[in-house]
Amino acid sequence: MALPFFDSGSRKKRDQMLAVDLGSRTTKAVHLQRRGNNLALCGYAVLDAPIFDKVLSAEMLAEHLRVVSQTLVAKTRLVALTINVKDVIVRHVDMPRMPLDDMRMILKLNSRNYLQQDLSNHVFDCHYLPPGSQPSPEGGKTPAVQKQKVLVAGAKSQLVNDYVEGAKSAGLVADHITPGLIGPVNAFEMAMPDAFANDVVALVDVGFKSSSICILQQGELILSRVVAIGGDRLTAAISEGMNISYAEAEGIKVGMANEVQSTLDSVLSPLGRELRASIDFFEHQQDRPVAQVYICGGSARSDVIVQGLHTELMVECKTWNPTSFLQLELPPAQAAEVEQVSPQLTVAIGAAVAAL
Repeated sequence: MALPFFDSGSRKKRDQMLAVDLGSRTTKAVHLQRRGNNLALCGYAVLDAPIFDKVLSAEMLAEHLRVVSQTLVAKTRLVALTINVKDVIVRHVDMPRMPLDDMRMILKLNSRNYLQQDLSNHVFDCHYLPPGSQPSPEGGKTPAVQKQKVLVAGAKSQLVNDYVEGAKSAGLVADHITPGLIGPVNAFEMAMPDAFANDVVALVDVGFKSSSICILQQGELILSRVVAIGGDRLTAAISEGMNISYAEAEGIKVGMANEVQSTLDSVLSPLGRELRASIDFFEHQQDRPVAQVYICGGSARSDVIVQGLHTELMVECKTWNPTSFLQLELPPAQAAEVEQVSPQLTVAIGAAVAAL
């Protein structure tokens, strides 16, 4: 499920790809390479994100991508970039059956009719949902204009253009630009194929400023939502409650969270309520229970946070390893740390898989 706002258009099979998840606080990047029918993780990087006031300029992005490329030492110029969940629109829309290029143009020219808001300065991409998920016509008759359920994503044209120019200035080629929201879905399909294909699951990505939930029913993304509570608020609560620095609070959150469980619970409770509301909505609409919640993101490294979400959501919550399907061809230092770092790499891995 690539949904790339920008696709280089080449249908040539890629043998390797850089993927960069541009987060609010940290940038996560991976280098994936084909090994026959398998994929290998050849390197990763977790770096401080650029500091900027409102919008990350193409110039700042170019400088940052140069650092990322030099850190990974990858022998490819192809890069897949992700757009932050707060800067993207992802919705299910009923649209007439037509070629995807025509569909993108119609959305650009008439977004209000399909998305209920004017998004004329946006670029769109679409993903057809499979025929099996479409309702049968009443009485078995074929309607005059057949509708198709489509997953639509949109982002500001200027943002996409800045990403393309920033990559170019860094000596890279933006092969794909895709919503970060889709990254965990793509990675989960590869890492947990049985659960992806057969179960009803929720994927929760606890980011820095916000968290996202995607509910999958037998491989189809049925519901997605972004909640404006993330790891930053958890860390800030610990910092304030213990009167310590933000950096110290971050270390305690991940490594010694039992010591501040009551403080964490005060922030996890509103996050849990918002996520539970999404699960309740899905279960009411689909009449199917969510069997499992899978957590990723930097905060997923804390067992106390995962357990706290389990208590709030009243559904079993567990972490998962997005690198489990990859051959690991990492430098020794990275090989020793990859298991701990892997929850943070989920979005980048999903972006790389989609591009390859």
